[in-house]
Amino acid sequence: MRFSQRLLSSTSSAAADYLVIGGGSAGCVVASRLASAGQSVTLLEAGSSDRSSPTDLFVHMPTALAWPMGMKRYNWGFKPEPEPTLNNRIISCPRGKGLGGSSSINGMVYVRGHPSDFDNWESQGAAGWNYKQCLPYFIRAENWGEQSDSNDANYRGKEGPLHVKFGDNAANTPLFEAFIQAGDEAGYGRTHDYNGYRQEGFGRMAMTVFHSGPNRGMRCSTASSYLHPALKECGDRLSVLTNSYTQKILFDTSATGNGAPKAVGVEYKDSSGQTKQIMANKEVIICTGSIQTPQLLQCSGIGSKEHLESIQVEPIYHNPHVGQNLQDHLELYFQQEVKPPVSIAPVMNNPLRQLALGLEWIISRTGLGATNHFESCAFVRSSSKKTYPDVQFHFLPVGLSYDGVTLAKSKTGHSMQIHIGTCRSKSRGFVKAKTKNMSDEPLIKFNYMSHEDDWEEMRSAIEVARQVMRQPSMMDIAGDEIMPGKDADLDEYIREHVESAYHPCGTARMGNSPDDGAVVDNNGRVFGVGNLRVVDASIFPSITNGNLNAPVIMVAERMSDIILGNTLLPMQFESGNEPWQPPSLETDRAKEPINF
Repeated sequence: MRFSQRLLSSTSSAAADYLVIGGGSAGCVVASRLASAGQSVTLLEAGSSDRSSPTDLFVHMPTALAWPMGMKRYNWGFKPEPEPTLNNRIISCPRGKGLGGSSSINGMVYVRGHPSDFDNWESQGAAGWNYKQCLPYFIRAENWGEQSDSNDANYRGKEGPLHVKFGDNAANTPLFEAFIQAGDEAGYGRTHDYNGYRQEGFGRMAMTVFHSGPNRGMRCSTASSYLHPALKECGDRLSVLTNSYTQKILFDTSATGNGAPKAVGVEYKDSSGQTKQIMANKEVIICTGSIQTPQLLQCSGIGSKEHLESIQVEPIYHNPHVGQNLQDHLELYFQQEVKPPVSIAPVMNNPLRQLALGLEWIISRTGLGATNHFESCAFVRSSSKKTYPDVQFHFLPVGLSYDGVTLAKSKTGHSMQIHIGTCRSKSRGFVKAKTKNMSDEPLIKFNYMSHEDDWEEMRSAIEVARQVMRQPSMMDIAGDEIMPGKDADLDEYIREHVESAYHPCGTARMGNSPDDGAVVDNNGRVFGVGNLRVVDASIFPSITNGNLNAPVIMVAERMSDIILGNTLLPMQFESGNEPWQPPSLETDRAKEPINF
């Protein structure tokens, strides 16, 4: 597989209008939008290109999503501190490394979130980030490959770079539709498009896979959809330095005016370990994600004065909130035996069939190689106490371990799996640099399940899954519960089996001022210094309802307009087409379950 691109050698240090640090989900968007607007941009990425190694094939093949996550070339593989509430387990924290960042190794699930997520951002101090003002940027980013009904049409975009589509059920299994129908029978209702008019309910799941053009059937990362096209179109205005690991932000502390230090460039290490500098004519924009963004700020002198001095970093600006407010989604596996031979287990445990699958994808970009296998899903309220869907289900037509290797054991050899996740945990953690060296992994403490409400919500989510398996559509399909098992101690099962959904955010949150816990203002500008912004998931005031890649891309789109001084896109709603609300909040479902 050959691709054309133009990358600067790592010896280049020419100044640019904007330095974008981190070529991940947000950085690729920001760099391409700024360069397309006529600005000179240099993007620095610590990892490699996504088009320079034979193993990059696994990045671009949707079904191979577990492979790059298991390779150091593509995954930082952070190791957080042990979690006391989870029997001192260390919960893995993968983060994308290389162009595309986590959009090159994630599950490709496209979830914008619930409208109230963004209204909550505004109520927490992020003025201008309500749903009506964010929606136009979801639309601008998107190239939706499906037909929308009249309710959803005004919510979807058709002309953006990011391809989004439903799965094609290449396995020809009835399990996806049976799961959706069972959710409806359980009283939770259907949604035609959870990214449109109505999030709540059971329905088909969308994925970021190219649905047309020369890349059809391939992963649609932000490197593929934004950066590589911009490299072709923008000429010398856009340059990329790969294998270039930023070590700190450089400041001019003699700045005049308000006296605030001004970011003027960065110091980085190239692939040989040589330390170099590159300057910014206008701004430095940090897009290194919720783990490394606070670490880079701290290593550059922005953070708690006491902490900075303890790691021998000269304080530039005291802000104790840098690295705080760390949030994530947790999920666990609910596995059920499948009685008829309709799961994809025979493919997953047969090397010859996997080889055939891969060859079909290489030749035609179709078949099981062109899907992430998450083709149905649900967003439901677990109790009448909830005003929003607090539970997310990803459905998989086979029971499979996190590494994609171990199949669930069942009498029939067939199984299905629900990834059960809760959407708005109240637990909070932090990220703290251990030393002044960016190459030293930071201390990461999530404090998972440290709030009692998290336990109640996870227990309730498991019971919702069990309810779904008792519906008529599952009567001839669902066999025995494999995990957790009908007699399991749910709390112990959660302690031993819950894992991260890989959605860290919030560690440099937006807001009105540091007095309110904010690190950046509502234009992404870092408080206390000039010419420095943050654009990534770290600025989220609170976690959104679902997978984070879509809202990260939206934030990067909107921030790009803000940086350029463009008039922001107008709010998007036609009268009478506001987002769906449940007719009653006195119950968690539209009707009583049928059961069998």
